[in-house]
Amino acid sequence: MSRSVLVTGGNRGIGLAIARAFAEAGDKVAVTYRSGEPPEGLFGVRCDVTDVESVDRAFDEVETQQGPVEVLVANAGVTRDQLIMRMSEEDFTTVVDTNLGGAWRVARRASKGMLRLKRGRVVFISSVSGLLGSPGQSNYAASKAGLVGLARSLARELGSRGITFNIVAPGFVDTDMTAELPDDLKATYRSQIPLGRFCSPEEIAKVVRFVASDEAAYITGAVVPVDGGLGMGH
Repeated sequence: MSRSVLVTGGNRGIGLAIARAFAEAGDKVAVTYRSGEPPEGLFGVRCDVTDVESVDRAFDEVETQQGPVEVLVANAGVTRDQLIMRMSEEDFTTVVDTNLGGAWRVARRASKGMLRLKRGRVVFISSVSGLLGSPGQSNYAASKAGLVGLARSLARELGSRGITFNIVAPGFVDTDMTAELPDDLKATYRSQIPLGRFCSPEEIAKVVRFVASDEAAYITGAVVPVDGGLGMGH
């Protein structure tokens, strides 16, 4: 059965791969984007997840286009990496308000419709950095770790209403950004990964699609790492 799916930050990279995976499975898929243009073949809505009015407008558009959101993937995020002694107050608050606050805002808005439907799937895209920690990423790692507490709290609040909340935590992923890294640095990163390679965005997307499927109906509050073993034990 075709479902109404919304992927935030779904116009490129991991978010776009996730959106396409749902579309290939026959779902009705919308993506949010903050700048640029929406991807071809997907319904796009402009949205700033740090602004509650922007979030409400985006959901109103999606609901008009394809019905109440039944699957939400909170993927929108930013980085402002810097060592703590050089990190500004704005660097910290912007990243936390976007990555963690933004996920809370879209989850709160999606929950309204899901409560009426008495079903729903919410997937937060975290990171191995949120589990392991990462030098120069105290803001980013804190925001991604916070998604675990957010998902597990909401899983306890709304589980009785048939709504699941889970976290997918990618490791190093082959994207345009990692492609620009020097070869020696990429080799160093790969040496830390038991499987010895970076992940593809499509591999992340397949896991997200499974977690949001009927087959995963009894999984909630779980952290699913897709990191080649980099963060095992966390």
